[in-house]
Parts: sequence; structure tokens; C-alpha cells
Amino acid sequence: MIDSHTQRVFLALADPTRRLLLQQLCEEGSGTAASFATRLPITRQAITKHLVTLEQAGLVTAHEMGRERRYVPRPEALSTVTTWIEEISAQWDQRLAALRSYLLEEPTDD
Repeated sequence: MIDSHTQRVFLALADPTRRLLLQQLCEEGSGTAASFATRLPITRQAITKHLVTLEQAGLVTAHEMGRERRYVPRPEALSTVTTWIEEISAQWDQRLAALRSYLLEEPTDD
């Protein structure tokens, strides 16, 4: 079962615009809605909405800088998602190993 934090992270990352914003924040270290609005083909208000969603998922933090909010990535927030993916991967590895063993068994004459 996925906990609520991991669910919020997956929901936030489900949108390609939010993934792009998070990637750019990770590459640049920080950014504002206004700075992204000059480079992306969507409004500053739409960018702000996406950044707030990333913040609510814990993927970024916002710092007030005068009249602007500067967003900073929190890559450690992805650890719960990474853990979940590793658990699923281990389950698949076990299943595939069992299937491989079954397929490699010598047939017996009954």
C-alpha cells in the first residue's frame, strides 16, 4: 500500500509540466514563477499553480524573497518513491527468478 506522501509525489510527477519544472529547478538550484514564465509557453499563474502542487507534495520548498517566491528543489523527497519502486522491482525479480527456475526444470517422465 502506498502512503499518502508517496501518493502526492506520484500525482505531482504525473504532469509533464511539473516534471519539467522540477527538472529545471534541480539543474538551476532555484527559480521563480516569473523566471519560468519567460521560458515556457504557459502563463505565470499556471506555473505558480504547478509549483504549489510540487510544494504540497514536498518536492520543492518556497522562500519569500521580497515580492517573489523562490522555489528550491528537495530531491530527498523522492526517497519514498525510490523505496517503493525498489520494493516493486524486488517482487518482480523474485517472480522472474521463480519462472526461470520453473522453465529450466528438466521434464520428468510420469
